[in-house]
Amino acid sequence: MAANPMYQFNVYRIGPEIKIGDVDLSFTNASLFMVVSSILIFVIFKIGSKKNSLVPNKIQLLTELSYTFVSKMISDTAGTKAKPYFSFIFSLFMFVLFCNMLGMIPYSFTVTSHIIVTFVLAAFIFVGVTIIGFIKHGFGYLKLFVPSGVPMVLLPLIVIIEIISYLSRPISLSVRLFANMMAGHTMMKVFGGFVVSLGVVGGWLPLSFSVALTGLEILVAFLQAYVFAILTCIYLNDALNLHH
Repeated sequence: MAANPMYQFNVYRIGPEIKIGDVDLSFTNASLFMVVSSILIFVIFKIGSKKNSLVPNKIQLLTELSYTFVSKMISDTAGTKAKPYFSFIFSLFMFVLFCNMLGMIPYSFTVTSHIIVTFVLAAFIFVGVTIIGFIKHGFGYLKLFVPSGVPMVLLPLIVIIEIISYLSRPISLSVRLFANMMAGHTMMKVFGGFVVSLGVVGGWLPLSFSVALTGLEILVAFLQAYVFAILTCIYLNDALNLHH
């Protein structure tokens, strides 16, 4: 069972079963690692902001770099109007990043390798951004689906394409993160299985691939958190500035 590369994605219950009707609200390993990620973020930033010394320690430097990185990302993609949403985007980026990175620890669980988790996050962003767009511009927000300079003959077709593209945002946003994390961890598990089965003599080649894949997967874990956050900023820019 453990040799199956897909076994690492199994969700199982921790503790007693909790059900309300047909809805299972039991605490699972996925829930556990989401809680652990949230606690780690809180603890690290609490420690990092406790002492604001001129010569920062490693944790303070990490928190300051994270703050600056996300702040610049928002300014570059969504402008100054998006500053009030800094807390949300920062929390989103750090949560996805920590969930991704925690999944790199052996015998841990990668929360973001499950489409239900990534889709709920993406759907929440989609609904939130749409509400912000209508609050800011009213029904003028629908101009987003009518690009300027399009000939009248092509306008009905373009509007349909734009609406489909807009509605597919939560799907593309969630699948991108889920697929990358799941594929990377599956490959790591497969090569790890080759190392064990081939032994000391023949296992050096798959071991080399495993080491290289681990380094690549750490990079992918960061990049996917960045892509998730920056696409959120781009969607927010559409809602605030009605750019297309």
